[in-house]
Amino acid sequence: MSPFEILFPLIFIVLSGFFSAKSGFIPVKQLDGLRTFIFNLCIPLLLFSSMLKADLSNLAAGPLLLSFYLPVALTYLLLYTFLLNLLKCPKADGASLALGGTYSNTVLVGLPIILMALGEQAGAMVFMIITFHSLMLFFMTFSLAANNQNKIDTLKPLLLNPIVVSITCGLVFNLAQVELPNLLMESMSWLAQPAIPGALFMLGASLLQYGVKGQLKGALWLSMVKLVLLPALVYYFATFLGLTTQQVQVVTLMSASPLGVNAYLVARQLDSQQATLAATVVLSTLLSTVSLTVWLYFLV
Repeated sequence: MSPFEILFPLIFIVLSGFFSAKSGFIPVKQLDGLRTFIFNLCIPLLLFSSMLKADLSNLAAGPLLLSFYLPVALTYLLLYTFLLNLLKCPKADGASLALGGTYSNTVLVGLPIILMALGEQAGAMVFMIITFHSLMLFFMTFSLAANNQNKIDTLKPLLLNPIVVSITCGLVFNLAQVELPNLLMESMSWLAQPAIPGALFMLGASLLQYGVKGQLKGALWLSMVKLVLLPALVYYFATFLGLTTQQVQVVTLMSASPLGVNAYLVARQLDSQQATLAATVVLSTLLSTVSLTVWLYFLV
């Protein structure tokens, strides 16, 4: 199975949402209700259950985690600083765009490719690494986007955002070893199933509203950061820290995944750069069929 074959279902769902909205097959009012259902219920339940079931026992693998998180955080902060100081972007715009250059679609794209190329053992390594992926980047984004003149306004997006709340609650329950009834877990998994395809569908529907053609320039340079610069930094750090060949392959392919749809959800929460991040999700996914093929050839 080629990377294109893995990525095609994602592209198909996004295009389905786009043409459903463009043709009027689904009225705008119904799209608004579907958006609320996906963003405020399905996605939070998916993130909560994923964090609740995550294996936290192997988090002491310092060099492995450092080789992934240090380049990600460094790239994020460099992008944020560049956007604020040189391009004079507002804080919210800088934080959203920095997220757009660093947040990876590991579960939908990276994990299947890693399993295909490296096997199940490498797949288990992915879950160990990405435990705090969303939590770290979303926390940085909401914190750096906030207006420091009002501490209440600074904390409010973090305290009320469904994505951050669900990840935090799942982590707390996991650390506290709280076991929820199997019947409740199964029911939540049913509600969480439409999360990713629903988010991709709504992303496609939103592209019509934002006018993707006007966002191609911003989406292109963000995609280059995400698909080329970030994985190159991760590869450098991983080899510098002396990781095994398979560990280097895993962290590099994870970081080489296209922009994850959750970055677009955060941009919607901040009401900042939604159009650019929506276009970047689609463009980086399309371009990743080429870039991931190159990375796979180079690494494997």
